[in-house]
Amino acid sequence: MQFVYRVLLSFTKDKNFSMSTPKTPLYAYGLHAVQALLEQAPQRIRQLFLQHAAKEDRNQQTIVALAKAAGIAIQMQSRSTLDNLVEQGVHQGVVAHLIATQQYDDTDLATLLDKLEQPAFLLILDGVQDPHNLGACLRSANAAGVHAVIVPKDKSAPLTAVAYKAASGAADVTPLIRVTNLARTMEKLKQRGIWLYGASDSAQQPLYAADLKGSIAWVLGAEGDGLRRLTRDTCDALYAIPMQGAVSSLNVSVATGICLFEAVRQRAL
Repeated sequence: MQFVYRVLLSFTKDKNFSMSTPKTPLYAYGLHAVQALLEQAPQRIRQLFLQHAAKEDRNQQTIVALAKAAGIAIQMQSRSTLDNLVEQGVHQGVVAHLIATQQYDDTDLATLLDKLEQPAFLLILDGVQDPHNLGACLRSANAAGVHAVIVPKDKSAPLTAVAYKAASGAADVTPLIRVTNLARTMEKLKQRGIWLYGASDSAQQPLYAADLKGSIAWVLGAEGDGLRRLTRDTCDALYAIPMQGAVSSLNVSVATGICLFEAVRQRAL
């Protein structure tokens, strides 16, 4: 993962690389999410806000030390001020004001794949619009060693503060690549020898029948609706997660974790 991250960071130095600026300030919040940012990508933090407290706890001391080591300005604020910054999110007394997120596109995906030194391991999310689910999927993808997460530019959740918190630092080390035409991108991946496996409740084959050892991409759909027809038809095969209880489906972030870590299991054999 670190190799891929360095490759993508080099894109920002290219004269043709463009980075969009959010219309509203972007914040990350919560002890784990902010500490992960300080450890993995402190350059993303413009300023750190901490809640006034009678006594610093150990977690806050760690964050203060990391921020000072990175030369990041620290400002003490009231709880109500922090509540307003993150729209009443559970910030645990820690909020980081972030610099604009790097935006990766179709060209960046091609460059990443060209430079890979191992079988590709990708996650494609078709229209996941809940920021919390996007962040949770990024977190699972990072933990599983996924090289990139691919989403369509339209009808996909943005990287909001909620997504950052759910990702717990993964949003800055796992590339999130937004593509103009998802079906066309999937066809290009197939031309590179990457097998596309879709997760679908209606699939006849169970997840554990899939061969996940080579270059693959798991494809999962939006909350409730699942995969769109064209996305489903573009997959090489569809697999279902065996369900034993009364519920008929899983949250997309939970399903993502199950699918990815079955691939991790197989690839470790």
